[in-house]
Amino acid sequence: AQLVESGGGLVQAGGSLNLSCATSISTFSNFHMSWYRQALGNERELVASISPGGRTNYGDSVQGRFTISRDNAKKTLYLQMDFLKPEDTAVYYCKANQMGRPVYWGQGTQVTVSS
Repeated sequence: AQLVESGGGLVQAGGSLNLSCATSISTFSNFHMSWYRQALGNERELVASISPGGRTNYGDSVQGRFTISRDNAKKTLYLQMDFLKPEDTAVYYCKANQMGRPVYWGQGTQVTVSS
């Protein structure tokens, strides 16, 4: 399966970006989807996740600023990022997983927030 992230870029602090993760997963609606990020020198961390049923979960640092969503018809995952901070600067990855199936990762998209 292919996962392709897009929507990253350079934005000033306080601004917004909307990331997309287009997939080729035929059974996308059955997959648990997540956004992770990895800043230079840091470990990859969970940003947000959404279950097949739409239940969402957020990391403490992005709670209230980021919104994860999915469009099962388009097989696409989204991350709306508002009130961005310089510490949000990282490469953002989407991940797809389902019990008993391989875990799929995208190639990542760079988000840079200037102060």
